[in-house]
Amino acid sequence: MADETDIERNRFSARAARYARVGVNVGGVAARVAGARLFGGADRADRAADLRAALGGLKGPIMKVAQLLATIPDALPPEYAAELSQLQSDAPPMGYGFVRRRMAAELGPDWMTKFGSFEKEPAAAASLGQVHKATALDGAPLAVKLQYPDMASAVEADLQQLRLLFDLRRRIDSSIDTSQIAAEIGARIREELDYRHEAKNAALYRLILAGTPEVRVPGVWPELSTGRLLTLDWLEGRKLLEFKDDALEVRNRLAVAMFKAWWGPFSSHGVIHGDPHLGNYAAFSEDGAPQGINLLDYGCIRVFPASFVGGVVDLYEGLRDGDDERVAHAYQVWGFKDLKRELIDILNIWARFIYGPLLDDRVRTIADGVSPGEYGRREAFKVQQELKRNGPVTVPREFVFMDRAAIGLGGVFLHLRAELNFSQLFRDAMADFSVDGVARRQAAALSSVGLES
Repeated sequence: MADETDIERNRFSARAARYARVGVNVGGVAARVAGARLFGGADRADRAADLRAALGGLKGPIMKVAQLLATIPDALPPEYAAELSQLQSDAPPMGYGFVRRRMAAELGPDWMTKFGSFEKEPAAAASLGQVHKATALDGAPLAVKLQYPDMASAVEADLQQLRLLFDLRRRIDSSIDTSQIAAEIGARIREELDYRHEAKNAALYRLILAGTPEVRVPGVWPELSTGRLLTLDWLEGRKLLEFKDDALEVRNRLAVAMFKAWWGPFSSHGVIHGDPHLGNYAAFSEDGAPQGINLLDYGCIRVFPASFVGGVVDLYEGLRDGDDERVAHAYQVWGFKDLKRELIDILNIWARFIYGPLLDDRVRTIADGVSPGEYGRREAFKVQQELKRNGPVTVPREFVFMDRAAIGLGGVFLHLRAELNFSQLFRDAMADFSVDGVARRQAAALSSVGLES
């Protein structure tokens, strides 16, 4: 087992091949952009389509990177973000020959004797690994996630090519310094390769959400898990989009469960689920009626300092009360530098968009009459134009996934067409908030599951 691990970790040829494939595909597009004299609408749209086509044939981590960039406002020009957002994370599954070899490498040649059953065909396949349904010796249903081969090499190769995507952004518009965005994306994606870390993340969420019946978190099977193999309880459920045309009561119930799954851990422990796309959730039912959601993936979990959570509350209350000093303090806590009045005004454009539903004390949809396709575009355009005049701004690392997750969560509410008092939900979530309380609970929870604070 150790030999295979060493071989995979040091597969220079695999990494070199990945560099070549990604570099040629992405680099070719970058060269065409760099050689263009004008970055007009038609030209940019063509180059953006070229980039999506180049990345779409690669699968693996580079697609996850591209999808992340597509959800971070103004990290890339809008034409590129629109094209990259269309990339799908589904990857073709590996065959059963790979499955047998990987399972033997992780659990030993007698691995089949440790399961009651094991389905040869994967139940799901994504960018970094695939999931097989199995049963434990006692018959309990299991979800067994296997990491694809050479993923460590692929991740490093793809992250190195990430700078080409940011070079595109810098050539077109230097109003945003993307260095911290790149650093944060790299750290989180490398973290996703460590399934032992993901197992601890799942245990952390199971601990935090133990008192939230609307949200189910799978248990971890440590004896059937390693650094590249993760075995969890199998949670039966249906895709959330299957309920988008159900009665409003059903859609609202699922939306409230999503709100609690996201804001609950953040408000109490400073922890967020940083990858809130619809594939990571499923609705569970009791007596045929949807009651809540299953959280299915724990690779991208972000733990924030308690002070950062305090900044979220400060910004909310500062915007609500028109307290400019408190607003500025919140941005400082988050890590924004050189906070001149002009920059604060620009940041407030986006903040009022994100916080808008939380500040509006009434039942409403997230978009509140704005078409889903246009939701947020006006604000993003205004931010971009103002930064061109008053930038640049460096986006702090800790802001990246907080912002992305908030947008992803809003997207779920848009799909469900939920009608809720989001302001009341937020106030309920933050009712017992204190920075000291978050710090204390976070330290205890992380220690309990073996994670570093």
